[in-house]
Amino acid sequence: MAFAGSLVYSKKTCTWQGGIGLCKHNSTHSWCKPVMSPRRLTTFQWNMRVAPTANVSDTSLGEKSSETVNIGIIGAGRIGQVHAENLAFRIKKGRLVGVASGTKQLAERCSLATGCKPYYDYHVLLEDPSVDAVCICSASNQHTKQIMEAARAGKHIFCEKPIDTDLRKIDEALQVVEECGVKLQVGFNRRFDQNYSRVRQAIVRGEIGTPQILHIVSRDPSPPPLEYLKSSGGIWLDCSIHDFDMARFLIGDEVEQVYAVGAIHCVPEMKEFGDVDTSIVLLQFRNGVVATIDNSRQAVYGYDQRCEVFGSQGSVHINNNYPNSAVISTSQSIMRDLPLHFFMERYTESFIEELDQFCDCILNNKPVPVTGWDGRAPVVIALAAKKSFMEGRPIRVEQVDYVHSATSTR
Repeated sequence: MAFAGSLVYSKKTCTWQGGIGLCKHNSTHSWCKPVMSPRRLTTFQWNMRVAPTANVSDTSLGEKSSETVNIGIIGAGRIGQVHAENLAFRIKKGRLVGVASGTKQLAERCSLATGCKPYYDYHVLLEDPSVDAVCICSASNQHTKQIMEAARAGKHIFCEKPIDTDLRKIDEALQVVEECGVKLQVGFNRRFDQNYSRVRQAIVRGEIGTPQILHIVSRDPSPPPLEYLKSSGGIWLDCSIHDFDMARFLIGDEVEQVYAVGAIHCVPEMKEFGDVDTSIVLLQFRNGVVATIDNSRQAVYGYDQRCEVFGSQGSVHINNNYPNSAVISTSQSIMRDLPLHFFMERYTESFIEELDQFCDCILNNKPVPVTGWDGRAPVVIALAAKKSFMEGRPIRVEQVDYVHSATSTR
């Protein structure tokens, strides 16, 4: 959705479109530089002129509608801001009513950017009867606790990955969700990307025959901060988990054996906490398909996202997305611009689509497209990959999944 407004920053007026990160002005307000101090942020005089079709919440109304889902966000970090902005400005079926964060500055900054109410305690958000659903974007180690609290409060739940790194906690949370009768969708947004969707379509339609080999390349442009890496759960639970989900999504079957190798090439400090920054994981599916997942924390040319499925009657592959299609040809070389730099640029539309479908499932009482089980299965694969790397041998998934034999037919 196109959205236009104006901000008065000190004595400068800045036109903008879409909110955080998209401002065309070079001043130092928070849409250009989210690191602005909260003290300066509160000096904004926010004169938003919202078009009639803009989906901005008036939290003073606090009313339910049969045509939209009232959603509150828990966690106002990077991904929380992405979802908040999409709900406020781009998703017609959803209505952002509040953003909760234990950090007051983040809650206020995100709420100011999206025109909703800030909450400094997510429990207050859960107690609000006008809230239909929550989007959990907090730290991974808080997810299962918040899922259970939201379910018991009668709220539908969208939760970012991973649900947790502990399978028993995941199973406890999924049990509570089932008992409370609410919906839970897990945020594997790449399933909603048009490129990956077309690969899946080619497989389902039999365009390439029977799949035999899958190869996924997924490399970040640069490593996250060391403090984040220390608590991320490791490359397989943090970075590769999207690819493990995509492998299951594309092939439509379960993984039975995992073999992982890894190395440290760009972040030497990873050795201190048993992680790697470069990895190849081999997956063997029950139906005989063999898959390789190729990950790196540092691709200096940008966000590298490619995939190929080879089948008995052909193959289908997707390449990186670029900011433009221009190719410059000279007598010395053929050049083009680098790929889109990171996930927020590469998967912009998929973030919108996943929440749009979540809202549609609530409004029309349909099953969610990415279930709790879909959220659990990649964690099992990631745990098997970690064990494989530590022990230097292939690992069958039942060696890390204490209930695998009972749930593998789901």
